[in-house]
Parts: sequence; structure tokens; C-alpha cells
Amino acid sequence: MAAQTVASTGNPTVDLGPAAALSCRECGHRVPLGPVFACAECFGPLEIAYDFSGYDAEELRARIEAGPANIWRYAPLLPVPADVADKPNLNPGWTKLVKADNLAAELGVTGGLYVKDDSGNPTHSFKDRVVAQALEAARAFGFSTLSCSSTGNLAGAVGAAAARSGLRSCVFIPHDLEQGKVVMAAVYGGELVGIEGNYDDVNRFCSELIGDPAGDGWGFVNVNLRPYYAEGSKTLAYEICEQLGWRLPDQIVVPIASGSQLTKIDKGLRELVELGLVEDRPYKIFGAQAEGCSPVSTAFKAGHDVVRPQKPDTIAKSLAIGNPADGPYVLDIARRTGGAVEDVTDEEIVDAIKLLARTEGIFAETAGGVTVGVTRKLLKEGALDPAKSTVVLNTGDGLKTLDAVAGTGLTATIRPTLDSFREAGLA
Repeated sequence: MAAQTVASTGNPTVDLGPAAALSCRECGHRVPLGPVFACAECFGPLEIAYDFSGYDAEELRARIEAGPANIWRYAPLLPVPADVADKPNLNPGWTKLVKADNLAAELGVTGGLYVKDDSGNPTHSFKDRVVAQALEAARAFGFSTLSCSSTGNLAGAVGAAAARSGLRSCVFIPHDLEQGKVVMAAVYGGELVGIEGNYDDVNRFCSELIGDPAGDGWGFVNVNLRPYYAEGSKTLAYEICEQLGWRLPDQIVVPIASGSQLTKIDKGLRELVELGLVEDRPYKIFGAQAEGCSPVSTAFKAGHDVVRPQKPDTIAKSLAIGNPADGPYVLDIARRTGGAVEDVTDEEIVDAIKLLARTEGIFAETAGGVTVGVTRKLLKEGALDPAKSTVVLNTGDGLKTLDAVAGTGLTATIRPTLDSFREAGLA
């Protein structure tokens, strides 16, 4: 595809593969590719519009299958240059799709239950996917500093990606994050700044910095680079379908923070159908939130189209976004596909983390506990069909949120003798 000229920003011609323009999700107004995220006509969010003309389904499928074992196998469907795999990047993706038969038996699922385990990414969360996309856009637009507002996982992903690519990083987080995430974000050598307040306060600060001369040359992956960043979540949909034998799942359960991941998974599934890579058939998408930060779930249950902000109060801090930007679009997708949005308590989150670990050997962070907990709740409510194939997302590693399961520990303490072993009832 031809490279596009970013006239509105003064950038030189950039090559972002099949990306043709930025298109407003609300009014459809198009602008050239550039580091902008809001429509000048209606202030709606901008997203990538593609030119997929000329693709043959069989040739494209063969090209993907012959590609690298990371997200760049899908380069023909992403806003990246054709030589992206040759550049210094963390190369995330192609994580395991675990057939969770033990968990299925525990929950009464007969149609096939799978866990898409993104804890296997370089910094042990799905955020490596979206940052990899944003990094390529940052290169294309000549940014020298990579930045973000983050609830933890994104900060680590940005720090690692910047270190790998040779860019400077400066990331902003709430001051009271889990210590494991703070250490993981700081270890890559970039600047890590705590903001007094919650994630929404951090995000507002970053939006102000973008408009200030102090932010010149900064690429905020989830603000001015958000249209490109968000496309990384589509690769979850691509991988799930390819790993299922180029087949759509019947049901998929996705955690909700900003809501972007869920909306882009839906976009990815629809693109695969439109390109003829999978058979078109119905699928349902379900959103999962923690009760202590459940603005989208609250709106869904009330039948509202407007998502009212909430003040977060939950152990699932990676999902603690009280004013989710994509919340209304999540509602649309859940209703259009016949899905739902549900929430669980902190106690249910912890129980679900232990359930997944005990049945499948997967130690999920709190966001994974949310999706497993919501899956169990939806099955009990009859919203999820146990006879249908179901995919549940685990987006991060439990080692990052050890505080959530701090009460878990030794079964017994014994003397180094067989008699003590037997006395403890372990024989």
C-alpha cells in the first residue's frame, strides 16, 4: 500500500502499511495519518481506517502462517511498515491458547473452554502488544520520548519497549500501585513518576502535558498515539481464531479497563470475517469488571447508553479506570452480539485466581481473576452457554499482584523426619 502524507502535522511521508487514514468513530470524518486522537469536527475518537483491497484470502492466510511467531505475522493487517519484524522491538504475541479442560469440568462447560494466556508476553501482560504498535507509530512520526499514563502494566511495557528501541521513556502512574508493578516499570531505567491520585487524575495530567511545550517530542502511547496503540489488541482476536483452526469462538470474556481491548477484539473478529479468513457466524462478547470499579457493568444492567464515572475501590488496580473512554462502545458491542457486562467482588476475584491456578496451573493477576470470576458468574446466571466454545482472557502474570493472594502460604511446617511428615497428615 502507498505511504500516506501527514500534511496536518507537518510530518514527512510515513509508511504504515495498509493504514490509509484516521477516521472518526462518530461522524466518519477522515484525516491524514498523524499523532492525533480526537476528531476536529465532532471531538469523537479517531481510529485507523485501512485499505485491504487486493488481498486474496488463501494467499493472505498462507502468508500469515509462514510469518514469525509473534504479532508481526499479522503485519498485513496492522498499521506498521512491511519491514517491522526487522526493527528492534519486543516482538510480543503468539501466546498460548490453553484448552482448560480441568477448569471446564469445575465450571460445567462442555463446549470447550480456553484461556488465552497473555502472561507469556515479554513484560508479562497484554500491554506489550499495544505498545509494540505505538512504538512503530512513534518512530514514524519522529518522537524521541515514549510515555504513557498507566495503572501499572503499561508502564512496564513502555519502559521495556523504549529500552529495546533506544528511545527515552518517562511514564506516569498512580502513587499507590502494587509494589511489584512499580519495580517492574522502574527496572528498565526510564523515568517513573508517581502522581498523587487515581488513574483518571494521571490521565488528565498527561493530556495537559501533551498541550504544553514541555511535552514536545513526546509520544504518549495511550493518548496522542492511541489510534495506533489500540490496534495491538486486534492481534488477540487474530491469534485466537488462528489457534482455533481459523474459526471464530462462540463466546469470549474480556476484562474492561478503558474498554479499548474489547472493542478492538470485536474489530479484529469482524475484519477476519470481511477478509474471508474465517467463516461468518454469530459470536458473543462479554465484558468483565470488578465491582469496586464497574461503571460499564452498572450502565449495562441499568439499560443505559451513558457510562457514569465511578471512584475506583478494588484490588484489581489494572482495571481501575473510573471513567472508561470506550465504555459506550463496549455497551454497543455487548448488546449487538448478545453478550453482557458483569462484575465480581474482590473476594470473588481472589477465589477465581486460586481456582485458575489450582485447575490449570495458570497464575493470573487480578484482572485474570476478574474474567474467570465473571465467567463463573455468567454461567450460573445462564448468560453464558456451557455447550458453546468459550475463550477467557488472562491479561497478566499473578507475580505482579501478589498482595491479592498474600494469605496463601505453607500447608504445614514439619521437622526433617518421616515421623513429623506423617504426623502432619501428609503421607
